[in-house]
Amino acid sequence: VILWPKTEWRALWRARRFGELAGTIATFRQTLREASFDLVIDIQGLLKSGLLAWLTGAPVRLGLGSREGSQCFMSRVIHPPVGDSRIGSEYRHLLTALGLDPAGYAMDLVVSEATRERARETLARMGGGPLYSVLAPFTTRPQKHWFQDRWRSLAVRMQEQIGGDVVILGGPGDVEQAGRIVEGLGPGVRTLAGSCSLAESVALIQGAQLMVGVDTGLTHAGVAARVPTAALFGSTRPYLDMEFEDGRVLYHPMACSPCRRKPTCGGQFTCMREHRVETVLQVARALTAGRP
Repeated sequence: VILWPKTEWRALWRARRFGELAGTIATFRQTLREASFDLVIDIQGLLKSGLLAWLTGAPVRLGLGSREGSQCFMSRVIHPPVGDSRIGSEYRHLLTALGLDPAGYAMDLVVSEATRERARETLARMGGGPLYSVLAPFTTRPQKHWFQDRWRSLAVRMQEQIGGDVVILGGPGDVEQAGRIVEGLGPGVRTLAGSCSLAESVALIQGAQLMVGVDTGLTHAGVAARVPTAALFGSTRPYLDMEFEDGRVLYHPMACSPCRRKPTCGGQFTCMREHRVETVLQVARALTAGRP
């Protein structure tokens, strides 16, 4: 693992210490080149990841769906498949392009027992019990969000009709929004946003009876853990088939779908508004039916 000192670079840029910044970039470039990589695979496909791949000096640089100009830094661009609705279809395609058999492809996230224990302790400290469902309402772009009032209604009705606690997960930047969702809903609906590391959040998801979320990493972690998962998609549709029976994608295609980063609805986010609380609740009940 080689850490990119992004925070340090940004601080130097903002302080206009350009000479020092150039020196740190050169040092980082030297660190990458000393590893003598033969092959670099950029699966993010963004300008920043493409630039870092180029800095390694590797003779072969493969970019998966490279965009934002990152294709200029690649020796070969592998374009994602068209029409394959399975989760991870682009990564299966990458394996095929590398001459590997994608038949055994499976998502997985591994966390240590120590991480699991910390997650359990955090949940217990916040008053949570061993039976709980997880909500992941937060992501990077507003057009991928559902609506606060609907999360509040869903949380209450899940607690009533499915049982157990309802736990909201998110990062440090989501603390305020999560607080607004749980405000006044009673002790059985709680937020751990900002209280757990990413690994601890994954551990909590792996121990949950149910996962409901938007197009965000924590929702995909639920799929990887084979936890019953309902994913609410709108401006994006990274996949429609989770490839396991306890996973459901809720998606209402529209003429403008998927708009991704360029919504045309003037902030109405109509595609996400089509997700009704009752429909999501019905899916949640179906996914947990018969489970202990």
